[in-house]
Amino acid sequence: MADDLPDVPKLDTTVPQTARIWNYLLGGKDNFVVDREVGDQIVASMPHFAEHARLSRQYLARAVRFLAGEAEVTQFLDIGTGLPTADNTHEVAQATNPYAKIVYVDNDPLVLAHARALLTSTPQGRTAYIDANLHDPERILAQAGTTLDLDQPVALMLMGILGHVESDAEAKRIIDTLMARFPSGSYFAMYDGSDTDPEVREAARIWNISANPKYHLRSPERIAALFDGLELVEPGVVSVTRWRPDPDGRDAAEISQFCAVGRKP
Repeated sequence: MADDLPDVPKLDTTVPQTARIWNYLLGGKDNFVVDREVGDQIVASMPHFAEHARLSRQYLARAVRFLAGEAEVTQFLDIGTGLPTADNTHEVAQATNPYAKIVYVDNDPLVLAHARALLTSTPQGRTAYIDANLHDPERILAQAGTTLDLDQPVALMLMGILGHVESDAEAKRIIDTLMARFPSGSYFAMYDGSDTDPEVREAARIWNISANPKYHLRSPERIAALFDGLELVEPGVVSVTRWRPDPDGRDAAEISQFCAVGRKP
């Protein structure tokens, strides 16, 4: 089952947007010249950046499989959804548990325009889309509660979005406000760019010259601090290629995209 969508606001194709640049780097077609120009500049300074984007996406799929499988979570709140691509959260979750419910949240007009591709669902499960800002977690919770049972465990997913929040205090406020509403047994999963690689720092500098919103790298230690109060799932805060890699997968090198999954005690 899928929910109705609000009207799509007018697109601004003159300013590069995060979701469209990321879509371009992942090989998608939902982007414009301004987005491709920034993407090409980033790849020129860091040729492996597009591959890193794909490796981060693979971590998302592994995390969702863990949450829907071993952790037995049936509800997902995915904020900063981005444009539909391969292995979207609902596809991975419902392949593991067809009863899974997923609420996507974003506030990019192009994401909203393509959101119907995210609203497919198994007959037993449900998907919904909320047009809302990350900095307004109270509104997100109010709307998510029409699809999810917030008194039952929820997996909060903030994949590649907290880098757009410059202040660690604000990022922690957002996480804590959302997680406070969820019961014990809920989870928080994320990944973001880290400052451990000079090439990644240069890519972030190029991104921030033109793209909107800006992106701020964090050290692994600062990422770990976002999980204060939660129980880190093994192997803790690591590169996305080191978080429970598939046994039959190739041994990808560690990259400067760090991730973790934490459980609310």
